Amino acid sequence: QVQLVESGGGLVQAGDSLRLSCAASGKTSDYNAIGWFRQAPGKEREGVSCISSTTNSDGRTYYRDSVKGRFTISRDNAENTVYLQMNSLKPEDTAVYYCAAEHGSFCRTYSGSNYYLSVYDYGSWGQGAQVTVSS
Repeated sequence: QVQLVESGGGLVQAGDSLRLSCAASGKTSDYNAIGWFRQAPGKEREGVSCISSTTNSDGRTYYRDSVKGRFTISRDNAENTVYLQMNSLKPEDTAVYYCAAEHGSFCRTYSGSNYYLSVYDYGSWGQGAQVTVSS
């Protein structure tokens, strides 16, 4: 099973940047797609971004519409770490951010009003990192 630990959260002002890190351990971590989710108080957990495995998939990425052009996900297999670079942060980005390992190698998305990730596709979760953006 993959173990995940997030770091890099904090309190910033609107327009600032943060980089979240997700350190993975476990033999199969390179084979898993890794996703970032967030949960604001009183709201459901929502998928933010995902990166497919680059070991046995194509490393394809997914972003929810509200973060496209501002967030960038990447993975460093040598360091067993997935990063989420967050630029031009907005107060509505305030949430606890979680990284999670998908059951498979590819970021599965579902179509609704927009394409989205499902928490049910992810089996291992980190403890979360608080991101607070002040206006």
